[in-house]
Amino acid sequence: MKQIVTCKEMKALDGNMIEGIGIPSCVLMERAALKVAEELERTLADKKQEERILCVCGSGNNGGDGVAVARILKLHGYRTSLYLVGNPDHRTVEMQRQLDIAAACQVPVVNNLETEEYTTIVDAIFGVGLSRPVEGSYRDVIMALNQLNAWKVAVDIPSGVNGDTGAELGIAFHADLTVTFAFRKAGLCLYPGRKFSGKVIVADVGIYASDKVKPYLWQTEKTDIHFLPDKIVDGNKGTFGKILVVAGSPGMCGAAYLSASGAFAVGSGMVKIVTAEENRIPLQTMLPEAMLDCGDDFAKDLDWCDIVVIGPGIGTTYQAAEKVQWFLEAASGAAKPVILDADGLNLLAQHPEWKQYLTSRVVMTPHMGEMGRLTGKKVSELQKDRIAAARELAAETGAVCVLKDACTVTAAPDGNTWISLAGNPGMATAGSGDVLTGILAGVLAMFLNKRTELPNTGRQAALGVLLHGMAGDLAAKEKGTAGMKAGDIVRGASEVLKNK
Repeated sequence: MKQIVTCKEMKALDGNMIEGIGIPSCVLMERAALKVAEELERTLADKKQEERILCVCGSGNNGGDGVAVARILKLHGYRTSLYLVGNPDHRTVEMQRQLDIAAACQVPVVNNLETEEYTTIVDAIFGVGLSRPVEGSYRDVIMALNQLNAWKVAVDIPSGVNGDTGAELGIAFHADLTVTFAFRKAGLCLYPGRKFSGKVIVADVGIYASDKVKPYLWQTEKTDIHFLPDKIVDGNKGTFGKILVVAGSPGMCGAAYLSASGAFAVGSGMVKIVTAEENRIPLQTMLPEAMLDCGDDFAKDLDWCDIVVIGPGIGTTYQAAEKVQWFLEAASGAAKPVILDADGLNLLAQHPEWKQYLTSRVVMTPHMGEMGRLTGKKVSELQKDRIAAARELAAETGAVCVLKDACTVTAAPDGNTWISLAGNPGMATAGSGDVLTGILAGVLAMFLNKRTELPNTGRQAALGVLLHGMAGDLAAKEKGTAGMKAGDIVRGASEVLKNK
C-alpha cells in the first residue's frame, strides 16, 4: 500500500525538506523537471527531429518546473518553446529564477498561442494548490490546449483538477500522461481528475515521508493481494470461516446467491443462507454447496457463524426490518463481524437509532444513493469529496465505510482511508455489489486463523475491495466491459487468488 497525500500534506512534506532538512527549493525543482524530461524523452527519443514541444507555464512554482523542463529538453536537442500565462508581477522567486536560466540558455518564448504547430504540450500552469475555478485567460488557454491533436503531459497534476477531490475546477487540462512528484495526490485517484490525468507516473524527486505529517490515506496496489493469507494445510471447513448470509425476500434470491457465491469464491469454508421459504428450491439448485435456513431460529444461526452478511435483496418490509434489527443487535452483543449492505443500509437509514449496534467490526457498503439516504445529503454534494464523506460516516458510526463508486473509498473509524484503483466500468452491473459483500465476508474469514497477523477491519475491507476490483478486471479481460456480469466477477475472484 502506498501513501497518498492531500495538497496540505504535500505542502508540509515539501516544506519539511526545504526548511527542516535544508535542501534548497531550487534543487527539488531541478529534480522534478529532470524526471518530467526523462519521461518525455522515453517516449519521444525515436522521433526527436519531428517534435515541436510547447511548455505552457503559469506564474507559480509549477510554472517554474515547466520552464526547467523546457530548458532541459532544449539542451538535449529538442525544439522547445515557452508560453507564459499569468501576471508577471505575481511570479514566485523560483519561477523567475528559472526564467532567467532559460533566457541564458536561449530557450525561446512565444507570445502567440499558435498551437497547431506543436506535437507535444506540457502543462505547467497550476499546481496542486489550486482551489478556485479557472476563469478568464487561463480558461481560454486550457480550452485551446484541450482541442489540440497533440500528446499532452501534465506536470504534477493537470491544471484545473482539485488535488484533494479530483473535481474539475471550471475546466481542466486533459493529459495523456501526468508526472507527479514524491506521492500520488488524492485528486489523481478520484474521478473526474483520474480521467483527466491519463497515465500517472509517481517520480522520486527527493521528498519523503516525515514524522511531522501523519499518513492516513493509502492506495491499494495489486501486489497487496499477497497480504491475504493462504489456507493452512491442517485446517478444515470450520477453520476457514462460517459465513451467515441473511438475504433475499420472497421470490428474490439472486442477491443471496451472488453474496454466498462471492464468499465461497474466496475460500470460505461454510456458508449458510437465511432467507424466505420461497427461495429454497432455486438456491438449492443454483448453489448446492450452501446450507439453507428458512425458519426463524435466528439465535441458533448466529451462534453457528463467525461472520454475518445482512441485507442483500432482503427488502424493506416490516418483517425485513425486524430481521435486520435482530441480527444487528445480536451480532453486536456477540462481538461478531458484520457486513451490512443494500436493503440493510436502507433500513438503517429509516431507523437511525440502530446505529447504536454499529461497531468497528461492522463494514457498511453503501453506493452513492444509499450513502445519500444514510447521511441525508444529496449525491451531488457527496461526490464533491468522497473521501471526506466516507471518513465522516465512519467517524460518526464507529463502523468501517466502503463507499462504492468508480473509485471505491474505504474509511475506518480511526481515520485511516484506502482508495482502490482496480476495477472498470463493466462492474457497474446488477449484482456486482452483492458479490463484493460476499468477498468482504470471505476476506474477513481469512483472518480468523490466529496464526495469521490480524490487521484491523478497515484494512481487511480495503483488501476485499482490491480483490473485487482485480476480479472485475479479469472478467473484463475475458468478457469485455459491455458483456460481463456479476457471476463473471465471482469466477475472477477465484482466479486472482489462484495466481496471487
